[in-house]
Amino acid sequence: MSQAQQPSRRTVLAAAVVAAVASGTMPAAAATAPAPAGTDTAAAPGRPIDYHAWTSYRDWRGGGAEGVRAVPGRRPGAEIGTAAGRTDYTDPHTGQTATWEYATWTSPVHRLAVPATEVVASWNAHTPEGTWLQVELGGTYSDGTDTPWYVMGRWAAGDQDIRRTSVDDQSDGKSSIWTDTFAIDDASSGLRLVSYRLRLTLYRKPGTRLTPTVWRLGAMGSDIPDRFTVPASAPALTRELAVPRYSQEIHKGQYPEYDNGGEAWCSPTSSQMIIEYWGGRLTPEQLSWVDPSYADPQVDHAARHTYDHQYEGCGNWPFNAAYAATFDGLQGVVTRLSSLTDLETLVAAGIPAITSQSFLKTELTGAGYGTSGHLMTVIGFTADGDVIANDPASPSDEAVRRVYLRREFENIWLRTKRYDANGKVRSGTGGVCYLYFPAHPSARQRKALAAVGVC
Repeated sequence: MSQAQQPSRRTVLAAAVVAAVASGTMPAAAATAPAPAGTDTAAAPGRPIDYHAWTSYRDWRGGGAEGVRAVPGRRPGAEIGTAAGRTDYTDPHTGQTATWEYATWTSPVHRLAVPATEVVASWNAHTPEGTWLQVELGGTYSDGTDTPWYVMGRWAAGDQDIRRTSVDDQSDGKSSIWTDTFAIDDASSGLRLVSYRLRLTLYRKPGTRLTPTVWRLGAMGSDIPDRFTVPASAPALTRELAVPRYSQEIHKGQYPEYDNGGEAWCSPTSSQMIIEYWGGRLTPEQLSWVDPSYADPQVDHAARHTYDHQYEGCGNWPFNAAYAATFDGLQGVVTRLSSLTDLETLVAAGIPAITSQSFLKTELTGAGYGTSGHLMTVIGFTADGDVIANDPASPSDEAVRRVYLRREFENIWLRTKRYDANGKVRSGTGGVCYLYFPAHPSARQRKALAAVGVC
């Protein structure tokens, strides 16, 4: 489990939930303002979720660039053309200061089809040794004021140049950043984020021609209704995908510097399962640092390369999606889905999903544990509509495949409010998931992704 016996970092998001329960109020409808010129405006979706990304050559040529150039080709991207300047960065986790050249790209304004209480950014990039990147979010509230530029992550695929990190203590009194999530401080006030821009800063060692290349930059905004229970969906699919099975539990005690070892590695273990489902493989050279006596060394590797040195854990959602996209031919996003019907749509097209949920031991029959935050991989559905999951919180690789009752799974994954073992109100993830899929999806896969709001 992912820090199963510790309070989730997202329990802080439950403060507004507690206030709403105490007062009996529901969030007010957010005010909206006309979209400014040059705004990307999404068509109104039939769901309280808006995922938007910049991925095309035309996208990268839009926005505002200072030293960043758009790169055409089968997988268009953004990279450093001519550095816009130099800056010093002191790594808070090593204490080392180094000078870097940088260039920036700022997206057009994206007007949210759903004025949001939460936003999560994610990105796909290649960062060769000697490079790294930073992603920031800046937006406009429904009251017409603006947020500051919030850092959503400082990231590199490796750990030889900087330590990848989230940034704590970011707030303007209206919203805050909780590890990887922008959140309105008091959702019951009716305040919402109505639009945003993402700013990408690319760094490289001075005097070199090195550059990060970014292929996808996007964010998911949402306003999920407060709820302890969700409507039941009707079963519509019987299918099981052949996804590799890996247990996090067999890695207990390994590399405790990465989130206290394998018992907390649900997120990277789930990520590695789907990466390998799509054919992603690590070379013996890449795995040479892992103790050769350890089984499934690729799980240890995934933990090291998703580890957030500020959060001190491997459960940073965007860092997992970015790790998946370091494998050739893969891309990854963080979004929310609205029902198990969405998951069925994806599985029917051959796309498994990693879901995030919290629950008491009594709320998920057959799990045998409770958790304040856990990731598992949905790989299919039985003839009765129950969920087939590769649950990494299992004693062995062979025991990873589980079947969970549809109604129970649906509720613990999609709800936004729950009670802990002491009867206190806590937050739920409201349908958060990671989706990893080919860089060049088939027509059927594109249709399924579009159906769940992923462009």
